[in-house]
Amino acid sequence: MHTKEEKLQAFGRLLDVMDTLRERCPWDRKQTNQSLRPNTIEETYELCDALLREDDLNICKELGDVLLHIVFYARIGSEHDAFDIADVCNKLCDKLIYRHPHVYGNIEANNCEQVLQNWEQLKTHEKDGNKTVLSGVPTSLPSLIKATRIQEKASNVGFDWKERSDVWQKVKEELGEFETEIANMDSDKATHEFGDLLFSLVNAARLYHINPDTALEHTNRKFIDRFTYVEMAARKQGRELHELTLAEMDALWEESKQKPGC
Repeated sequence: MHTKEEKLQAFGRLLDVMDTLRERCPWDRKQTNQSLRPNTIEETYELCDALLREDDLNICKELGDVLLHIVFYARIGSEHDAFDIADVCNKLCDKLIYRHPHVYGNIEANNCEQVLQNWEQLKTHEKDGNKTVLSGVPTSLPSLIKATRIQEKASNVGFDWKERSDVWQKVKEELGEFETEIANMDSDKATHEFGDLLFSLVNAARLYHINPDTALEHTNRKFIDRFTYVEMAARKQGRELHELTLAEMDALWEESKQKPGC
């Protein structure tokens, strides 16, 4: 691993490259906060994909792409005297020190739960902090991740089940209400009840220390692998999927489960 001096030198090199590109490259000169934003979202998802695969080589690569965007936004900020990369780093350090009084101060926190509770309470007292517990949840988050963050924040201030097993009664209750609206053929109410059901399942996942977004993505990938196997197996028979009966597809599906990675 590199020394601290080598790391600082590498970061300085990145800043120099960014300055050169911004001054000399037509594409880089043209970029704004708004034009970069979609690319930033894409790069973040690519990093998440690499993290899910635990692919260290690509994690390193994708972290670089995300870091480039951070440096890019800071360079744009410096051009209209709003902030620069030093401000970004210093504000982050100040925030981390303030929110870790159990490390830098005299507050005790003996477990992760206490750390998180202190974190949320400190955020509400900051000058530019969240005015309410849930106001810090970004509105643009994907719904599944947003539901997780909402429930985590509520839990951090004590709004939670006394026993985690109690959540299953809520899941059953929401499932029953959803089934009722489906039977009534009321699409609008069924949509709302399905949302409540999903929210309760996300709550259950949190209580049992399961990340619902990660869990669903694993299932998505597993389905893709198995469905692709069925499709390729059909083609080896000289047929397309629509030419198979449901029973034939089910047989290939069961066969796919025996294959490594599926």
